[in-house]
Amino acid sequence: MTVTPPRTTRSPGRGTDGTAVPAARAAAQAVDSTGTTAVTGKFLAKATLITASLSVAGALLGLVRDQTLARLFGAGSETDAFLVAWTVPEFASTLLIEDGLAIALIPAFSFALVQRAQGASGDPVRSLVASTLPRLSLGFVAVSVLVIGAAPYLVDALAPGLADPRLATDCTRLTATCVLSFGLAGYCSAALRAHRRYLAPATIYVAYNVGIIAAMFLLGERWGVRSAAAGVAVGGCLMVAAQLPSLRRHLRSHPSAADGAGAEAPPKNLALISTVLLFALCRQSQVLIERFLASPLPSGAISHLNYAQKVAQIPMTLSLMLCTVTFPVVAQALADGDTERARARVERDLVLASCLVLVGVAAVVACAPQIIAILFQRGAFTAQDTVVTAGAMRVYALGLLGQTLVGVLIRSYFSAGRPTWYPTGAMAAGVGATFWVGEATVNSWGVSGIAAANAVGITVTAALLLLGPPRRSKGPAGGTGRGARTPEGPGTLAVPASPMAPHGPAVLYDSSRGVPIRTRQVLSELSRPVLAAGVATAAGAFAASGPQSQVVGLAVGCVTVAAVFLVLGRALGAQVCMFAFRSVRTVTRRLRHGRSS
Repeated sequence: MTVTPPRTTRSPGRGTDGTAVPAARAAAQAVDSTGTTAVTGKFLAKATLITASLSVAGALLGLVRDQTLARLFGAGSETDAFLVAWTVPEFASTLLIEDGLAIALIPAFSFALVQRAQGASGDPVRSLVASTLPRLSLGFVAVSVLVIGAAPYLVDALAPGLADPRLATDCTRLTATCVLSFGLAGYCSAALRAHRRYLAPATIYVAYNVGIIAAMFLLGERWGVRSAAAGVAVGGCLMVAAQLPSLRRHLRSHPSAADGAGAEAPPKNLALISTVLLFALCRQSQVLIERFLASPLPSGAISHLNYAQKVAQIPMTLSLMLCTVTFPVVAQALADGDTERARARVERDLVLASCLVLVGVAAVVACAPQIIAILFQRGAFTAQDTVVTAGAMRVYALGLLGQTLVGVLIRSYFSAGRPTWYPTGAMAAGVGATFWVGEATVNSWGVSGIAAANAVGITVTAALLLLGPPRRSKGPAGGTGRGARTPEGPGTLAVPASPMAPHGPAVLYDSSRGVPIRTRQVLSELSRPVLAAGVATAAGAFAASGPQSQVVGLAVGCVTVAAVFLVLGRALGAQVCMFAFRSVRTVTRRLRHGRSS
């Protein structure tokens, strides 16, 4: 499979003042001339805002989807059967849209864009599409057909104690079509994000959830919960339709050179795709373990876990929007050998994403009963369902920081476009912890024990990825420390030993192991918001328990969490909290200036 273009010799560019600039910046300027937007702080902020806004819209529609499912079909054997079939789109979205195919393809498209900017013959981007898309499409079709044929055996393996396996089989066959549609949607998303086009990719989950909700309302009375499975098939097609026009415009906008047929094709790298997809598959297997352990429990256990997990993961999903935007930036920096710039970006993303998710964790834990009651307690979803689901959600939330760290770090491991097996080993260790903790606690704690196993497992993986394998090679290296090539080998990069001495002695790193992270500095910075989130959780829970109204209690609890987190975070010196206060002060000054003038 063609994913990684060859490295070519690059020369540094010239800035507007005639001075030399790093090759990565020169390439970025050249790419701008071919139609790709320049990377600036303002651009990243705008792209993040667009992506986050549409992701919030998609997440809210996801809640409406789950509310519709709960209202129409409750939390019993029928929804349990559908949620076993829901395993297929869950795996497909992770493998083909979020953590799998995108992580492998965005570096490949970034390399191709750099080649295009440097005047390579033909169009490397079109060559990449021509060499990868047909083969991947055939693979998607083959897997879809395989899942449809093996649906009865798949259901039996996933949930051997399920009350209605025939219904689950029917739903699984309907959802199996999403392997093809999600694969094409993920391919379009990777290509557009590498071009720094984020609007169309950000709309896919809006389109997807609209398809499912519409199908449930239109077909629910006649087909029952099978209507939700049919909605998955429709929604997957809408995800492709939302992006295809934009991708076609960008592929056609660059004129093809006359000698395009002779453009050098990038080398094939099946190992990269294999390692990325195996990691994503291993990560998603946590869901299999949860449903396997929950299937012998009383009817509704799988549904309670599903609703708890969907709501609890919203803060994590939103916090990772920044990484969705910056991943192509990191990939292009590494494509040009600027490891220091890539490392600084990843470390900022780690801290910022962690702070954002910690605020969400505090709010979820503090206000879990109010959140579940407001969202789901109507129709067939009873007050007892709320109690069980809220308890499981509180436990799930304890693993959200680990989920976020894994989401950021895995991109740093694969952003260089090279295969590495360490993340898969770390995830396998986390999956093992999930199984053994769940097996030990499910009989006594029920669904909360399964949720605790999930939190422990993903936290183990996050710790292993953050600590990482030894990345430092023997001794210092000469050079400027700007990602310079060294005699140590083709995969070795020289970066500064300290950010305070950018032109001092450089240290060699093996770039095949990802972006080198300064673990101690990151952990030191993370300790402050973790402490602030702990105190904010206790204060928010106390505040939310006072009002009789669930809506008022939720509002009071969330405001308390945010206020305590920001004030305590600033007192402890958390950079994000200090930045938030500086931003508010700046806006206030501007408003005062506007009034005075």
